[in-house]
Amino acid sequence: MAPSRPPPAARPEPDLNALRLTPVVLVLGILAAHFYRNAAWIPFGVTIALLPLLFIRAPWAARVLQAALLAGAVEWIRTAAALVAIRQSMGQPYTRLALILGAVALATGLAALLFQWKPVRERFGIGAARPPGD
Repeated sequence: MAPSRPPPAARPEPDLNALRLTPVVLVLGILAAHFYRNAAWIPFGVTIALLPLLFIRAPWAARVLQAALLAGAVEWIRTAAALVAIRQSMGQPYTRLALILGAVALATGLAALLFQWKPVRERFGIGAARPPGD
């Protein structure tokens, strides 16, 4: 007898998974563009290389993505601080720059929190019971 599939209500909806992870793709794309603009080729390549991890349904993949997004948020804060200091030293306004980059840093950090959402946790198998020895 073939194993029965769980009822549709018990499975995460595959169509919605792509929608749920869209902010992660967008934030990683913006971070990659930032590195590209600064000719930081290694961080650019690493950021692009993270995108396929979205297709790996393993807890470690989700944790790597979370760590990268949090590191990205720190990078945005570092960039904001550096650019604000430059503008201040030149006597130019910097408030709008600080607000925009602060919002980008916040969005990047919030994208890391998406992996704590129950449907996304289920997709990556986070918190799922594993048999002994695995």
